[in-house]
This record gives sequence, structure tokens and C-alpha cells, in this order.
Amino acid sequence: MSEPALLLAPGRPLRGWRWLALAWVLVLAAVAWHHVQFWQAPRIDTDVLALLPQEAGDPAIGEATRRIAENSARDVVVMLGASDADAALRARQAFEVAIARPAAQAMLATAGSPEDWFAQARDDLAPHRDRLLTPAQRDMLAQTPADALAESALAALYGPMGAPRLTEWRSDPLGLWPQWWQAQATASGMALDGDGLLQAEGRHWAVLQYTLRTSAFRLDGERRLQDVLDGATAAATAAAPDLRVLKAGVPLHAESAAVQASREVNTIGWGSLAAVLLLVWLAFRSLRPLLLVALSLLVGCAVALTVTVLVFGKIHLLTLIFGASLVGVAEDYGIHWFSSRQGVANEHRWPLLRHLLPSLWLALLTSALAYLALGLAPFPGLRQMALFSVVGLAAAFLTVIFLFPWLDGGRVRETAFSRWLGGTLAHWPRIAGRRALAVFVLAVALVAVPGLMRVEGNDDLRGLQSSPPELIAQQREAGRLLGMPSPAQFFLVQGRDAEQVLQREEQLVARLRQAEANGAVGGHRALSDWLPSQRRQDEDAALTSRVEQDVLARLSAVTGETLVRGELATTSLGIEAFLASPASLPVRHLWLGKVGQGVASVVMVNDRSKLEAMATFAAQADGLDGVRWVDRTADISRLLTHYRHMMSWLLLAGVAVVFVVLALRYRGQAWRVITPTVLAGVLTVALLGWLGLPLQLFNVLALMLLLGMGIDYGIFLVEHRGDGRAWLAICVGAASTWLSFGLLGLSATPALRAFGLTLLFGIGLVWLLSPLFRPAPDDSPLHGHSPT
Repeated sequence: MSEPALLLAPGRPLRGWRWLALAWVLVLAAVAWHHVQFWQAPRIDTDVLALLPQEAGDPAIGEATRRIAENSARDVVVMLGASDADAALRARQAFEVAIARPAAQAMLATAGSPEDWFAQARDDLAPHRDRLLTPAQRDMLAQTPADALAESALAALYGPMGAPRLTEWRSDPLGLWPQWWQAQATASGMALDGDGLLQAEGRHWAVLQYTLRTSAFRLDGERRLQDVLDGATAAATAAAPDLRVLKAGVPLHAESAAVQASREVNTIGWGSLAAVLLLVWLAFRSLRPLLLVALSLLVGCAVALTVTVLVFGKIHLLTLIFGASLVGVAEDYGIHWFSSRQGVANEHRWPLLRHLLPSLWLALLTSALAYLALGLAPFPGLRQMALFSVVGLAAAFLTVIFLFPWLDGGRVRETAFSRWLGGTLAHWPRIAGRRALAVFVLAVALVAVPGLMRVEGNDDLRGLQSSPPELIAQQREAGRLLGMPSPAQFFLVQGRDAEQVLQREEQLVARLRQAEANGAVGGHRALSDWLPSQRRQDEDAALTSRVEQDVLARLSAVTGETLVRGELATTSLGIEAFLASPASLPVRHLWLGKVGQGVASVVMVNDRSKLEAMATFAAQADGLDGVRWVDRTADISRLLTHYRHMMSWLLLAGVAVVFVVLALRYRGQAWRVITPTVLAGVLTVALLGWLGLPLQLFNVLALMLLLGMGIDYGIFLVEHRGDGRAWLAICVGAASTWLSFGLLGLSATPALRAFGLTLLFGIGLVWLLSPLFRPAPDDSPLHGHSPT
């Protein structure tokens, strides 16, 4: 490997380079100080929804989604199912004893018992009980003759068993009040027996509710909550051997994501670093290149974290995972430096820097443009990743050009491995001639065309779910048994004031009840079921008063006693008083309050198991003023598809822009730089088709990164044609990049796995294809002049 002619003479540092290097050292000192402060109280976000776009349309939808999510963000539900009631009670007692231990109580707070809540709610609503009727009660009062109602009331009073009562008989002679509560319990899925157990599917279920004392999305990557619940589960199982346990709640999924992400940061980050350092050691067999390349990677990640935190106020855990794979790209600059330094005398390092700067600057520019393209999509998580990556690459680059010439004072000897690897370029085939080109095009077409025809796009949001299948199955089963509504599908009801919203809700609920009666859909949760509109309250109060007074008059004639109806509230129950009452707890989160120029509420739905349920729900809102069906899963999935199409067109535009930039420097040789990357991208998509993997937005974003990274290999081969040292740098850099993103492809997070697999295929292909298009050693892209 002969040195370029411009390196034969010793040189001095570039003008002003010493001061620039000193300024960079001061920047790094400030970064180090920031890290000392940051890691004392790290602001790391683990909310897995941060990758998703923020609501860009009606603010009411965003507010509704946020309210619904906040309502259950800290709730954990545990269901203990046994074949008989005694076993379920024993299991419940054993579980509660285990949770009562100090370690568990530091994490979980036991929710108030249903009995305590019911006593408070009953007392608060009792004065208004004549204004709270179910549709069945309303029909009964309006259609049943007074004599029949009187006989029923008399039978309930003197019958051998007696009907259950919540007030004295005079205050509720028809037993309407307990019937109303029973209907609310049934609608909420919490119709419990006398022991507080839920009977379903041949089992007696004890339902335990807990609240996480800290935010579900502020977990530290340790498996603490699951360990606490597993310990209590073991105690319950010992008390009831045939016990079936279901656990559900946002904190369980959040902890699972945090634990998984923490594990992947270690696996991908340390795995990537180990791979890079091993390749550097094999190439140079010297401690100095190893330490300096590691220094550039450390500086890149440290500066990237600092800038990201300063811009966004915090950093997402997925950004750290993605950034961990950055070491597979950022080491290219350092490796290229040391590959070119092999066999070059110490006093020639400054001319070497001048020689390398054009290709290094161009490589940084194309990579940065590709990473910045991630920020074009309105995903906060992706924008963090884009900023982290660009800053990390730039910091590693600046470390190489400012500090390496000062710190790399010795001679870098050629090793047997580096001589062998650099020498393989001369034996690598090169496409020269029409016949070779025709054979190559035919081979690519045979692989690409059938694969591309098999590719199908799929941006279903549910495909991004990364929770363990067992946890997802338990969540679904618990939701089905308890009738828990979905936070992703709901009706949004808007109006000028609370009265109009409640009236519109009542119209919607009437339609939903009809669909439920026909078996088309499951149940629903609505504020108006607990707090009717004032108009309906007044109508129900008048109906109840007329019927009950008529019944009491007839019973007075039969018994010979003067029966007078008990006193009740004379005014309707308002929204403010209801929301302030404990009785509103089950539905308080459904009221959004002021949104825009009016107010709004949501009606949630329970059962979405039937294929046609979504269309049935959507049809219920047709023709109702101020009522909309919202399907967030479908909306975001459509948005992902929209941005996949948009980013695909931007990718094509990026190819054109990069080609223009390359053409300005390489003229007629620019096609040699860009063709390998374009072909690698096409073949990567074809491989996805052959493997039956869907094309998603995150595959397209990875192809944008491939454009930036793959171009570097073509640049180095054309810029330093026939130079085995440039090929050595490409091989070591490509191998480390390939390993880094190969590890990312092992991620259990679907979005990161899509990134990783796409780049695993793409980087490998562009590595193999780039030397096929290299120019002959005697060609020059710059009309015979050496690059300076």
C-alpha cells in the first residue's frame, strides 16, 4: 500500500486547528459536567406510546385519549379464580396478606373496598333516587296498572323472603332504588355475590384492585412489580392449588417494556461496542487505535444524550436503545483514520488529515441527511432518535478530526489481518463490460421482481405491541370477564353545555341498548346512565311521584294506615355536584369538561370481539348531532400508512438530491457511488417479500438510513480508488455496522426489530455490491487530479 504523493512531505497543523481542538475539549468538559448532574436524577421516559404521533386534529380527541389513559395508568387488577367459593376466599386472604408486607406496600396501595364506596355513593344519591331510573323501570312505571304495582309492593312488604331494600319501605315502596343499583353493577361487570366474588365460566373469582404509588411510566427497568405480584400469587396458589390467576393493568405492560428495553440497551449497546472493538483490535493490533475509537464512540453518545435532554427536557429509553446501535456507524470515521494511518509516518499525519477531510465531510453530510429525514415524521420518539443520531455522528466526527491528530502520536503498523483484508479488494470482481452488466442485471431482476411482487404493506398499530403474549392474553381475558372498556375506541359527545351533552348521550345510549339487545355488540359505559340530563331527571321525578303516590293511596285503603311518601330532593342533580361526589368515581373520567367553545364527554364500549362490531358502533353515531365514533387504533394505523407513503416519496427524492450532490464532485462517476445503495434498498424490500414480512413505516425509515450509510462506502471507494486501506476501513466499518444493527434486529420491540432487520439486509448487501461498481484504479473522478 503506497502512500499518496501528497503525504510524502511532513506537514503542520491546519491553520486555527489548535484553537478549534481546544474549544472542542471545553465543550466536552461541559458535557461531562452535565452528565454528572443528569445521572443523579436521570430524566428517562419509558412511555412506549411516545413513538406514536400526537393528535393533530380535534383537541377533544386528544384530551379524551389522555383522560382515559390517565384514569387507568396506575391501576392493577388481579383476579383469583377457583372452582368453589371457599377456595377463592382462601386465595384472596393469602394474596392480601402477602401484599400487606412492607415491601409490597411501598409499591402498591390497596384500593378502597367496594362496600365502603357503595355506602358513600348510596348516601349521596339517595335524595335523588326518584330521578334515577333505568329504561326498564321507566317502561314499567308508565305501562303497568297501578293495582298491579300496589299488589307487587304489598307482596314485597309482607312476603316470606322480602325484597332487598336500601331504604325504609315508605321511601321506596316499589323497590326501584336497589334495582337501579343492580343495573349499574351489572353494566359495570361487577355483579358480585354475597361473598364479594364474581361468578363466571364455572369459577368463583376474587377481584383485587391496587394502585401503583408511582407513575407507571417512571419505572427503572427492574422487575419489581411483577416480582411482588408473583410472590403473592405463590401464596394464594398454596392456599388454593387449582387457582387460576389473571393480572391486568397498564403498570404491568409499562414495567415489561422498561425491563425489556433495559435488557436490550445492555445487549445491543455492549454487544455493538464489543464487536467494534474486536474488529479494531484485529485490524490494528494496537491499544491506541482501540482506545481512541472507543473515545470517539463515548464522546458521540455522551454529547448526543446531553443535546437531546437539553432540547426535549428528557430522553426516551427507546432513543437510548436506538442510539446504542449508533456505535456501528460512528466508528467509521475513527476506523478510516487509522486504516489510512497504517504505514504513514507520524510527521505526515496532518497532510493525511487534509487528504481525508473531503471524503469524511461528505460521508458525515450524507449520513446526517438520512438521519434528519427521521425527524420529518411527526413522531416525538423518532425526532429524538434523529437528533440523538445526528449529534452523535457529528460529535464522533469532530473528535476524530480535532483530537486524533494530537492524540495519535505514534506509528500505526500494518498487521497481517489488515494486509489480507485490504488486499481482498484487488481480487474482488468488478463489473466491466456490457456482458457482465447484463448478467448482473438479470440476476438482480430474478431476485428482486418476484420478491417485490410479494411485498404487502401493513401498518396496523396492533403489530407494534411488544408486551409478552401471556400478559396480553391475561389482559384480554380479564377485560372480557369484567367488561372492561377499550381505551382506544369510544364515542365523543360534544355540546354547548352539560345539559346538551347529556341529552345527546341519552340519544346515543338508546341506540346502543337496542344494538346490545340484538346481540350485535357488548355493553357500554356512559355518564348519562349515572347522571341523566335535567330534562330526563324532571320527567322521571314526575313519573315516579305520580305512580308512587297512587300506589301508596291504594295501599292506605287496603291497610287502613295513612302511608305518606318519604321526602326527596326537589331539584335535579347537577354535573358539578355529581362529579364532586364519590358516586361519580366509576364514570368521572368520562367527563372531559370544557373543550373548545363547549363541553364534551365520552361513551366507552366493552365488547369488540365480533368482526362487525366496529362498523356497528360507528353506525350508531350516524345522524346524531355532536356525536362521533372514534377508533384510535384505526386512525393511527391509517396515519402510519399515510406517513409510509409520504416517507417513501421522500426517500426517492432523497436519492435524487444525493445523486445531484455526488455529481457536483464526481461528475460522470457519481453513478458508481449511488448505484450499490439503491440496489441494496431494492433487494432488501424484495427479501422482506420473500420472507413474508410486511412493509411498514419503520422499514422505510430504515431505508432512509441505509441511503446515508451506504453512500459512504461508494464515496470511499471512488475517492480513494484502488487503495486497500480505504477498503480496510469500509470492511471494518461495515462489519461493525452490520453487527450493531443485526443485534437491533433481535429486539423484542417491533419497531426497532423492523429497523434492525432492514439494515441487517441492506448494509450487508451494499457492502457486497459496492466493490462491484468501483472504478478502475487509474480512473479519476476529478479529471485526473488527486482530491485535496
